[in-house]
Formats: sequence, structure tokens, C-alpha cells
Amino acid sequence: MGVVYYARYFEFFEQARTELLNDLGIIVTEIEDEGFFLPVVSATCDYKDGARFEDKIIVRTTIKIPPRARLIIEYEVYRKVDDHLLVTGQTIHGFIDKEGKPKRPPKSLLEKLNPIIFG
Repeated sequence: MGVVYYARYFEFFEQARTELLNDLGIIVTEIEDEGFFLPVVSATCDYKDGARFEDKIIVRTTIKIPPRARLIIEYEVYRKVDDHLLVTGQTIHGFIDKEGKPKRPPKSLLEKLNPIIFG
């Protein structure tokens, strides 16, 4: 059909999320070394229009609210050539320890996110 397979957008979200966190100075392996893990507990994707094979896309990621029990990351996928919105989505991540028990977010993460969220 020449259209990007719908599940691929979740892979785009994952790559964009990793780049966002790295750009903010948040290294996931360092958070894990502190005993915190961030599994995805919910993921949504709303399809507005399909990307075509060989389209170049831009994935814009935002964190609008400081995490408490969960970290919510929002995504918008645009076709680069015309800035046309293709997809919106969201992932919600819980904070857990190695045993899978809920935890509050690490202070190191909050110290990096709060200035960005609150400006």
C-alpha cells in the first residue's frame, strides 16, 4: 500500500523518547543504576494521516507536567516536507524498583525536568 505500518509509530516514539531524555541530560541507564525503572504502562496513537514509504518525518516530543507516580510523554509526528501532522500519541511510564514495586521519581530526574517544564 505504500503506507507506513501503523505499529512502526510506537518505534518512532521510542527513538524520539530516548533522544529527548538524552538531550535533557537524563540517561536511562544512570536512572536504572539508582534502582529506578520506567516501563511503559500505557501507549496510545491517534492516526490523522499516513506517512508514505521514504517520507522524512519529524517526531516532536514533550513533557508538559512534572512526573509524580508516572511520567507522561506526548508525541506529534509530522511529514518534514510540508509539516503536515500525521500522528499524535502518548506514552505513560511508571516508576518501579527492581522488584516491580512502585516508587516516586528519582530526585535526579526531577531536578532536570522541573526547570524545563516550569521555565
